[in-house]
Amino acid sequence: MYAIWVTVKIKPERREQFLSVIEDDSICSVRDEPGCVRFDVLQEQSDPDTYHFYEVYHDEEAFQAHTRTPHLARWREAAAECVAENSPTVKLNTLFPRAYA
Repeated sequence: MYAIWVTVKIKPERREQFLSVIEDDSICSVRDEPGCVRFDVLQEQSDPDTYHFYEVYHDEEAFQAHTRTPHLARWREAAAECVAENSPTVKLNTLFPRAYA
């Protein structure tokens, strides 16, 4: 499996817009992409403007297919307005549970 970890800090005044568009990206990814196993959006308890995305794909090819979807294009467009800062994407190897390995 191919997994990534993404961290973004959003502009507080854009939170509702951000939540709407990242929910769309997450739902559409899992629902519409056969190669997407999961797409979790997490919010830090200590900083409600910091979010993490944990995404798992069958392989890197499935992730590359994700990068060409309309829902990711919508996310990228909104991110230009909503995101205050982001960290580099971290590529991960899945180990446990073995269903994802």
